[in-house]
Amino acid sequence: MLYRELGNTGLLVSEIGMGCEGFVDHDGAYTQELMDTAASYGVNYLDLYMPNPKIRQLIGEAMKGRRDKFILQGHLCTIWKDEQYKRTRDIDEVKEGFEDLLKKLGTDYIEVGMVHYVDSIDDWNGIVNGPVIEYAKELKANGRIKHIGLSSHNPKVAMTAVESGLIEVLMFSVNPCYDLQPAGEDCYALWDEKNYENHLLNMDPDREALYELCNRKGVGITVMKAYGGGDLLDAAWSPAGKALTPYQCLHYALTRPAVATVLAGAHTVEELKVSAGYADAFDEEKDYAAAFAAFPKISWKGHCMYCGHCAPCPKGIDVATVTKFLNLTKAQGEVPETVREHYAVLKHRASECVGCGACEKRCPFEVPVIQNMKEAAAVFGA
Repeated sequence: MLYRELGNTGLLVSEIGMGCEGFVDHDGAYTQELMDTAASYGVNYLDLYMPNPKIRQLIGEAMKGRRDKFILQGHLCTIWKDEQYKRTRDIDEVKEGFEDLLKKLGTDYIEVGMVHYVDSIDDWNGIVNGPVIEYAKELKANGRIKHIGLSSHNPKVAMTAVESGLIEVLMFSVNPCYDLQPAGEDCYALWDEKNYENHLLNMDPDREALYELCNRKGVGITVMKAYGGGDLLDAAWSPAGKALTPYQCLHYALTRPAVATVLAGAHTVEELKVSAGYADAFDEEKDYAAAFAAFPKISWKGHCMYCGHCAPCPKGIDVATVTKFLNLTKAQGEVPETVREHYAVLKHRASECVGCGACEKRCPFEVPVIQNMKEAAAVFGA
């Protein structure tokens, strides 16, 4: 398993994390085995949005004696009421739900406390100007959560939250189909098949801007819905009109700026093993470029997907990384200090490009690489 820094939190998290689907299925019967399997594969990041008290209790029991092996992403504003999950903004319910989480898990803290499911600006404004964010700050000050996060499906809301400086971690839905859809307050629109009926072109600019903003601000992204609820793995259900493999979906998410871990939904132990096997998969198994280029309903023409097909450069330039740094400067309208410093330590820079065109011939998306290298050399002065 490979590990990444979660933004500026100082936490080192496994590239493959685990969502709570497998805990909820089968009334929690696989909880112990899922936790054992996660530990054996080096999966250390867990998302625990589900407030079901039985599931929380089972996870707590499975963590006994090895709490230090796991980094927990728990959620504020999610409670169990009338025998079902409910999202709440009532501060008394929020507090009661969080206390229950710690008690059932048998721990006195969690690493990341997520303000749960914020998809509208009005909702965000209510949180930031109300008691919920103050409670989150209080929990952090007391060491009961180490970092404040937010979960959202709406890139405009997420960008507002990131710009506020109040959150350190963003849980966001990332996959190649959702990334085509414009911002909206109804997350169900992301998987509504009518929104994929026409030919779609390139990534939604708000989503791309969000990933780049998080990268600049040091806000780590934890990914949900990398498989689109499983739809992307089945040609009959995939909005793209063609199935992808789990490794292609995981690799796509992990090549977006600021992404630290993908919370792979595992309904069974075998599904968790497949996702965790990403660490040992061959590059050819992870490669999504050819599949994307062949999608009948979607085109990424001219858009760098950071897939790495441009390599190898005869001059040794890491073209995908240089392009990513260039896009970060374009998004901000200036050269951020962190981007400038990261560019400066590259072994080979854009100015070394000789315009041979080998990279452009290999690019499945017809990206104007030579022009990008000229722009990068001018922007960074090297």
